[in-house]
Amino acid sequence: METRDDGRLDGDGEPFDGDGERFDGNDGRDDFEKRTAPYRRELLAHCYRMLGSVHEAEDLVQETMLRAWLAYGRYDAGRASLRTWLYRIATNRCLTALRGRTRRPLPSGLVGALEDPGAPMTLGAEVPWLEPFPDQGATGPVPGAGAAAGDPAGVVVARGSLRLALIAAMQLLPPRQRVVLILRDVLAWPAAEVAEALGTSTASVNSALQRARARLGEAGLTEDEVTEPPGQEQRAVIDRYLRAFEDADLDALRALLAQDVVLEMPPVLNWYVGPDAYVAFIARVFAMRGTDWRLRPTTANGQPALAAYVRAPGDDTHRLHTLQVFTADQGAVSHTVVFQLPTVFTAFGLAEVWEG
Repeated sequence: METRDDGRLDGDGEPFDGDGERFDGNDGRDDFEKRTAPYRRELLAHCYRMLGSVHEAEDLVQETMLRAWLAYGRYDAGRASLRTWLYRIATNRCLTALRGRTRRPLPSGLVGALEDPGAPMTLGAEVPWLEPFPDQGATGPVPGAGAAAGDPAGVVVARGSLRLALIAAMQLLPPRQRVVLILRDVLAWPAAEVAEALGTSTASVNSALQRARARLGEAGLTEDEVTEPPGQEQRAVIDRYLRAFEDADLDALRALLAQDVVLEMPPVLNWYVGPDAYVAFIARVFAMRGTDWRLRPTTANGQPALAAYVRAPGDDTHRLHTLQVFTADQGAVSHTVVFQLPTVFTAFGLAEVWEG
């Protein structure tokens, strides 16, 4: 059973207003657009946390706004703020979209690490891979606002609500636990409000939250993985990485890697642990693609990222190759996820060729 768009239960999940009437006229459309526009970006982040896909989140936000418009004529501000009302609709749409779907993983969540960086690369073409989130204009709650005092998992979720490691870990949760975790620990909704939105009891919400936090703890998610280090420290590490990569300086790259560094690259299933395997694989890439690279700094999921362009021998243009998203702390790169998915390039608005 689903929640109605005013937060009450409705068996068929259709848009519903306070009197059961649809609102499909044009009167008030400008007002609706003006009032809801400030929430679109944070609703996109909310749907992304649930789905792990930017393009699917965009579709769900569009559907949310359509349903909200159809019910807008009887929206009751006395029952819920406009923001809360929109979140209820978006949450309900996400839960519906997740029915029967498999989770969106990274390679490290599917198979074991390979020891041989020269092994044939295996594509997981049928896997619905986790996607990164473009940061431009991202908004969200105050970090830690919804976390229970003294609860490590709650603090981790609240502080790193868009970090790639957390989004990947949340994919391990059943959809209902996932939404409770997000509404309670990220958005700081009271348990009673979450219960009303989901059509369940406060006790059930609290139980789901405990199970979700426990599951994240079992998955080994730590605060270091999701807490953003000082910006200056991150920039310095990634600036040195950029220069080393463009110079094809493997020794300089190695010096920037943590001892337990992870390298993975969806849709390729192969992934590696440790500086030796990391550098050996980069050497393999240089041997295959050449060493004439240009890297453009950007950000994803609140983390430093580089859009990588390569000029093949005989070509006069550097062409888009990958988007590399980094976890960098304590002066070293500890995790790199290299995305090669066209949907990711589109979401980030990356040019197909290098524009100096």
